[in-house]
Formats: sequence, structure tokens, C-alpha cells
Amino acid sequence: MTEVTIRAADGGNFKAYLATPKSGKGPGILLIQEIFGVNKVMRDLAGGFAAQGYTVLCPDLFWRQEPGIDITDQTKAEWDKAFSLYQGFNVEKGVDDLKSTLASLRKHPACNGKAGSVGYCLGGKLAYLMATRSDSDANVGYYGVGIEGALGEAKNIKKPLLLHVAVKDQFCPPEAQAKIREGLKGNPLVTIHDYAQQDHAFARIGGEHYDKAAADLANRRTAEFFKKHLG
Repeated sequence: MTEVTIRAADGGNFKAYLATPKSGKGPGILLIQEIFGVNKVMRDLAGGFAAQGYTVLCPDLFWRQEPGIDITDQTKAEWDKAFSLYQGFNVEKGVDDLKSTLASLRKHPACNGKAGSVGYCLGGKLAYLMATRSDSDANVGYYGVGIEGALGEAKNIKKPLLLHVAVKDQFCPPEAQAKIREGLKGNPLVTIHDYAQQDHAFARIGGEHYDKAAADLANRRTAEFFKKHLG
């Protein structure tokens, strides 16, 4: 487990957390952070995917505002900081940084060239945008926030996309969920799983809304999805 440096398309460098499989090589997974930076939750997720045989890169997407953000969801001050960073985040540049990371991941000696993405919260929307704007081989979004505002791009989806939707998500209300389903219906590349009793971030271990049964189900579906499309 270590850090690598990624060159941004518009200049400058940023860091990405790297986790590699015991085998030494495997398909790649671009792990996309929540609003708390590349924190222990993200590093643990990276380790988990590496244990499944993947080479994982989790880039620091807030580097343009403040490099090295590593906070939790446990205090109001940290939430305030996270929302401030979220509000100042440039989605267009963020996607560019993800595409740069994906290209770097594919070239890494521990990656076999195939690579997908998985994101949570903010990263859930960005995983959707990776499906519409990049050549990522497969993409997974957990409780993405704001996808309903980017459905005009749905026609660009050319690779499999899996979305996990928390039906009681306070940041993605029922009307937004309805727009997402309507905007993506009929696309055979898109799979949407609903989690009826779950709130936002139900898969974040240690979080207020963590639900082990729902998280285990979502994670199993993600593992099967990546095994099918990246394995």
C-alpha cells in the first residue's frame, strides 16, 4: 500500500492511494472518494478490492482546493469541512483527473490493462460520469448524489453501469430517483438495485446509517459485476 503521483491533464500533480493484489497483477479499479477525502474508509475499501485480486488507485480529488484531505464523518466540524470542499469542487476538472488516473492505472505494471471504476456518494455521481465520459470498462455507483442533473449524457453509456440506490436517501429524494430510473430505463447496459429501507451511505462502515446486511448485499453484487466485466 503506497501513494503514486498522477499528472493532471491541465498541469500540476496529485496523489493517489495504491493497493495491489497479492498475486502482483490484476484488473484495475479506480476507487472514487466520498466528500471526506482519501480517508481510512477509502483506504480500507482499496484494500478490500485488492484482496479480491484488483489493482486499485484512489485519487485525491480535492487537491486543487487542499491536498491530502483525510477526515471522518464523526464530528460537525468535519462535516462542515466536507461540505465546504464539496461545494468548491469542480466536477469537470474532477472527471478529467479521474480520466488521468484511469490512464495511469491502466499503464501501471500491476494492472493488466482492463479497468473499471467504483464511487461512493460524490464518487457515485462521478462513477456515472465515468460511464458517460470515459472508456472505463465497467462502472459502479453507490448512492450517487446529483445523477439526475446529468441524464442528458446517458446516451453516451457504452459500457456496463451498476447503480446502488438507497430509497430513503436524504440527499437523493424520491423525485430525483424517479428521474434517474426514467432517464436510464431501456438501456441494457444499466442495472439499478434499490435498497428499500436504506438511507445515504448505508455501506459506509462506522457511519450513522451503516447497515451490514444491505452493505453486504450491495458489495456482493459489486464483486460479481466486476468479476463478470473485468475478470
